Amino acid sequence: MKEQLRSMHFVDNYLVNPTNPIVANLIGAGGTGSQVLSALARINHSLLGLDHPGLFVRVFDDDKVTNANLGRQLFAASEIGMSKAVALINRINRFFGTNWKAVDSKYNKLINAENYAATITISCVDTVSARFEICEMLQKIHKRNITEAHTPIYWMDYGNSQSTGQVVLSTIKNVKQPASKKYKPISRLPLITEEFKNLFDRTVEDNEPSCSLAEALTKQDLFINSALANLGASLLWSMFREGMIANRGFFLNLKDFRAQPLPVS
Repeated sequence: MKEQLRSMHFVDNYLVNPTNPIVANLIGAGGTGSQVLSALARINHSLLGLDHPGLFVRVFDDDKVTNANLGRQLFAASEIGMSKAVALINRINRFFGTNWKAVDSKYNKLINAENYAATITISCVDTVSARFEICEMLQKIHKRNITEAHTPIYWMDYGNSQSTGQVVLSTIKNVKQPASKKYKPISRLPLITEEFKNLFDRTVEDNEPSCSLAEALTKQDLFINSALANLGASLLWSMFREGMIANRGFFLNLKDFRAQPLPVS
């Protein structure tokens, strides 16, 4: 009986051997996005130490810091009233010496997306509609055939409820795979908007802002965002360091301390 090969996605070579910093767009700077940005800064610092050009990150968010954000999100009392994107980017740039950019706006059709094209898009948004809009914009940018350094290749989406969540990695285009006798190379990772469309269509959303930290914690537990952020960042780190991934995400249940990988297939 012929042995079945393990499915594996070989990361696009531009991430592994780039000539310039990899451009990444982080969409959403709230509970999860603020944690993801810190993880990206650590990844960048480590990549630079390994003679990789590192990352150039933009953060998109039109929201302001409120008192309800303190504690669960990475903001200080002195930042209340500030743009979330600006507050986070200023802090990261001062701490790590980066020159990353804040965009005090939503990532939607009202902006000229081609001016903000990126190799990696990381979405930490609250709504289904935002995910579909992001997907549509990424596909349009890809069809324009802009320069390699700004062609959208990967989209990593974060989502969560009170104590559960998931991270799913998708490809915007088919990624060229090497020949392999050991693995079954997978060139395309399905878009989350296609793979889970039926689930999204049944989703009832509650996007009302919280008035206090206590109210915010009834919607999202204190550590669900940081747990998702670090596990997702670990997947991204594996892409840079190992150049191939057998899993393209995971489902997390923090209440039961269970994580279920999402295999490449």
